[in-house]
Parts: sequence; structure tokens; C-alpha cells
Amino acid sequence: MDTKSRILLAITGASGTPFAKALLNRLIIEPAVEQIILLSSPVGRKCLKNETGHLIEELACASGKIHLLSENDLEADISSGSSLHRGMAIVPCSAGTLGRIASGTSDSLITRAADVCLKERRPLILCVRETPLNRIHIENMLRAHDSGATIMPLAPAFYHNPNTIEELCDTFAVRTLDQLGFFQEDHRRWRGSK
Repeated sequence: MDTKSRILLAITGASGTPFAKALLNRLIIEPAVEQIILLSSPVGRKCLKNETGHLIEELACASGKIHLLSENDLEADISSGSSLHRGMAIVPCSAGTLGRIASGTSDSLITRAADVCLKERRPLILCVRETPLNRIHIENMLRAHDSGATIMPLAPAFYHNPNTIEELCDTFAVRTLDQLGFFQEDHRRWRGSK
């Protein structure tokens, strides 16, 4: 397997898990992706169940590409910079997860894998979900950005006139894939005035 075809996707404890599900669906059908490492915090699992009706294990069974890891498995290969992959997206990224990443606190496999992305200069996409933001949140976003992360708040676009929540989330998933280097032609991209 080409290690550049491995992607890490983490779900943490904030509202917005339908965005993670949409990104996972896009990663599954992306031909250049051979393996998806899926992680979730305990509160992320609860949010996923509450917002989508799915257990993380159900999402993991959606494709043979998906490999589910425990966030407590700090001995997993992705906790080391010697384990290669293309990058990581945390969708949604809770303010707590953001804070731990910004401070370099690797207390779970999610935050350790994020720290590895930063130190190895691999893409780390933090889809932050919090509103309103306080100064600590903003400073943590700046610290993570200055360390190499891409801060991509869960702020979907409406210019394509989405008809469903799924369509709204899917458009955001396409933008997230752009940040990971998987550019897809999509009819919902902004085309300007005609």
C-alpha cells in the first residue's frame, strides 16, 4: 500500500458529526485512498449516535478501507512519526481537543496523532466546532495554525442552495478533501456570475 494513500479521520466531542460522516463517505469512494484510520473520543461517539443514529462501529463496517482504532491505543503505529500517512482531519474538533493539540498535550491517540502530523509537517485539518469563541479558543486556533495546522471551522457554504443537510455536509467534505490534496470536480463549487 502506498502510505500516501492512508488518511486519519478523528471524531471528537462536539456537535457536527454529520460532517464527519460526509467526509468518511467521500474518502470511501476516493480511488486514491486505500486506507482510512478512524478514531473517536468517547463524547464523539455519543455525539455521532445522537446526531446521525450511527455507532462508530457501524461506520467502520461501511467499507473494507476503514480501520477503527481505540483512542486509548497509544502504541498504535500512527503515534509514531515513522508511520507514514497523507494527513489527518479532526471533524468535528472540539474546543478541548483544539486546546490539547495547541498545548502539545498528547493524552490520547487522537491528540498524539495530531502532534505527529505537526512535527512531521503533514496536513492536519482541524474542523473546529464552537460558538461563540472566547479568547482562549482564538489563541489556541492561532497556536495550532502557527504550528502548521489548517483551521477549518465547520462553516458550510449556502451558495449552491442545498436541499438537504446531507448535501450541505457533503459540500464541506469536498472542501476538506481539497485541504488533504484530493481535488474533486464538483458541481457545487463556486462558479461566479454567469
